[in-house]
Amino acid sequence: MNVTVRQETPSAVYIHIPFCTNKCHYCDFNSYVLKGQPVADYLDALEREMEQTVRLVPPRTVETIFVGGGTPTVLLPDQMERFLRIVRTYFPTDHEQLEFTMEANPGTTDEEKLQAMKEGGVNRISFGVQSFDNGLLAEIGRIHNTDDVYRSLENARKVGFANLSIDLMFGLPKQTLKIMEETLNEALALDLKHYSIYSLKVEENTLFHTLYQKNQLPLPDEDEELQMFLYIMKRLGEAGYEQYEISNFARPGFESRHNSMYWRNRSYYGIGAGAHGYVNGQRHVNIKGVQPYIDATRGALPRLEQFEVTGQEAMEDFMMVGLRMLKGVSNRDFSEQFGGLSIEDIFAPTLNKLLANGLIERAADGYRLSPQGLLLGNEVFAEFLS
Repeated sequence: MNVTVRQETPSAVYIHIPFCTNKCHYCDFNSYVLKGQPVADYLDALEREMEQTVRLVPPRTVETIFVGGGTPTVLLPDQMERFLRIVRTYFPTDHEQLEFTMEANPGTTDEEKLQAMKEGGVNRISFGVQSFDNGLLAEIGRIHNTDDVYRSLENARKVGFANLSIDLMFGLPKQTLKIMEETLNEALALDLKHYSIYSLKVEENTLFHTLYQKNQLPLPDEDEELQMFLYIMKRLGEAGYEQYEISNFARPGFESRHNSMYWRNRSYYGIGAGAHGYVNGQRHVNIKGVQPYIDATRGALPRLEQFEVTGQEAMEDFMMVGLRMLKGVSNRDFSEQFGGLSIEDIFAPTLNKLLANGLIERAADGYRLSPQGLLLGNEVFAEFLS
């Protein structure tokens, strides 16, 4: 079927800072230990890529910017100031409406750096906490402890940041339901606006994968991991947080608008080493290595690969990422993105099968995961792959 896919200039920007203090045992992100890295050259390269990008595809009003890594907050205050100045130059924004998130590692944000972030336009910080159990933090290769978490959050509040989020993980080696409960007690006592809580995935090219292959990774069994997830949902719901996406919980009005761009299959710029982007119906992945990326930006755009997304692929993507949101997918959005077609026009047999199996349910204008489907999300998403 020949499908017309709406072409859209991005209003979201993802920027990748690949440096971090050390490599965590579970991490397969494109990240490199900071020591000896050419940070100033990397910032120059980011500027070159931004300049070329906005020349080719000038941005409309930028609604969200997300700086991820690595650990962006390993930049020194003067580097941070320079980086944020570059971002503002190429992606001018309406500051009243902008959501500007930066990932941070506890212990890498003193008041001076936080001040530079605030003055540079950042208005939301997401701290990679992962656990409030110091023993567990050491087991997974984190270099911070809970004191660093409290100090970092206190500094952020002191400087004037109100929109704060933390990441937590469950299903970790040697983690029990009791440890998870204690972590949630500590986390909820902070009364933050947003919590992201992810299950561990053992990825290739990580220390955990090596240990897993040798049968040396003492993971909780599937049933205990499921009990953790059920407890997390119950506990955060009781505390007044809405689960608006499988792994994300927010106070009303504090959902991550940037991540929602991904889940709604919207376009976004991807800047930096290894960054992914989706612009004018094309997805791209940038060159991953720091020096190769720097060198590549001196010529054309630093692409590792770039490819056209077919109409069928775009519709499958729409369903797979959209159903991650608890409100689900709507026919109105689908019709806007795909030339007036309805979800049923394309996916009726799949929808009927999932409805019959009790994994999805009808929503006001579309479909969403059922409570059972929420626990088996990956099985649901796989059904939309042709």
